[in-house]
Amino acid sequence: MNTESGAMDVRAIMELLPHRYPFLLIDRIVECRPRESITAIKNVTVNEPFFQGHFPGNPVMPGVLIIEAMAQASGVLSYLSTGARNPRPLYFLAGVDEARFRRPVRAGDSLLIKVDAEKEKRGIWRFDCNCTVDGERVVSAKIMCAPGGELQ
Repeated sequence: MNTESGAMDVRAIMELLPHRYPFLLIDRIVECRPRESITAIKNVTVNEPFFQGHFPGNPVMPGVLIIEAMAQASGVLSYLSTGARNPRPLYFLAGVDEARFRRPVRAGDSLLIKVDAEKEKRGIWRFDCNCTVDGERVVSAKIMCAPGGELQ
């Protein structure tokens, strides 16, 4: 992790999240301010496995996977905000509220995921999440993450 900007590549992300291909849905962290915010990128490529069935000839990223990408970014922010603990907590998606889908995310898009921490209570985090493509908001939601185990 670049300590000045909070930037992380995919290898550093995989040290914090248990997700692996094909379910790791964030490619890079471009900025992180623990307890405040994180900005991540998901490059949506035409060879994503979900495009085989969603939808042939019209590749649209499933909305539920965009929510999952926001949850993964939120999980990274949760972990980095609690500091290095041993054993490391494993954060689970605990809730989704106010999800809005404004336009489809398609193959070739670069999804910019911005997560702002709203509050934390007893280890449960609430985040305001927004995804944009080329500066246009495409998805927004409130996400809750809660610890529910330990990373192995």
